[in-house]
Amino acid sequence: MTSTLTSTAVVDFLGSEIVPNAQTAQVAILPIPFEATTSYRKGCENGPAALLEASHQLECYDDELEREVCFAVGIYTHPAIADTRSQDVSSEQMLQLTQQTVYDLASSGKFVIALGGEHSITAGVVAGYQQLSDEPFTVVQIDAHGDLRYEYEGTIHNHACVMRRVVEMGLPTVQVGIRSLCIEEANLIKEKQLPIFWARDIATQPDWIEKAIAAIPTKRVFLTIDLDGIDPSSMPGVGTPEPGGLSWYGLLGFLQRLFTTHTVIGCDVMELAPVADCVVSEFTAAKLTYKLIGYHALATGLLN
Repeated sequence: MTSTLTSTAVVDFLGSEIVPNAQTAQVAILPIPFEATTSYRKGCENGPAALLEASHQLECYDDELEREVCFAVGIYTHPAIADTRSQDVSSEQMLQLTQQTVYDLASSGKFVIALGGEHSITAGVVAGYQQLSDEPFTVVQIDAHGDLRYEYEGTIHNHACVMRRVVEMGLPTVQVGIRSLCIEEANLIKEKQLPIFWARDIATQPDWIEKAIAAIPTKRVFLTIDLDGIDPSSMPGVGTPEPGGLSWYGLLGFLQRLFTTHTVIGCDVMELAPVADCVVSEFTAAKLTYKLIGYHALATGLLN
């Protein structure tokens, strides 16, 4: 039962730069430091705390948006849930608690950004949005891996299976940056004709962003970002790094266009696994989170 799980205190996103208010904030940061099925580098349960700590080093001014975004947008950092650093949490408990917490935050009008933690968390986040509304939405995935296995290492809740669970929910998907998958996943992509934008094509096709945007079949989008979608030269602190990933500005170009053309209902940033004595990954993840807040604020008129 989720009632036996306790929340964990965290430092606020951006720290003393803002005064968070749970009632009036338009954006909710939801840390979910859950790790149970990591198959290579471990440590993603430490990702949310590292990202939040690194956010204290961010400048409030966004040079692209030409605004101090944090002062125009209320940002509330929720206590951490499903925290495997301090308690035993099953995948089923995590998914149930995540779904309910996302539903509660989103139903109060907040734009939720969930921070992981392993990528299996996304199934619970997406379920929260399905519970919230019957309106269709597409799950847009930034990732190095397909994550479409039916099960892996004895569980259907493995991080390598999360997009299979999303497909089973009946939701359309668009995958961006993929460069590693197994034969089972390749066959499923062909069978169901799942839209996929390979990293190798992104590297050589300047118009890939418009093609990816055009492939999204619904106006509403949920965005899930596995940080290993970014090239490991910029993002070494992930569980399963793959060469040939998205560049920083290539990713931002896609995200800016996505928020402009579609209604992004929520998003997550997953799989940060900090590397000792190297803060580039958590700082980059924190800056990415701030960019997501900025693009949301611009798209919804909060920066007017």
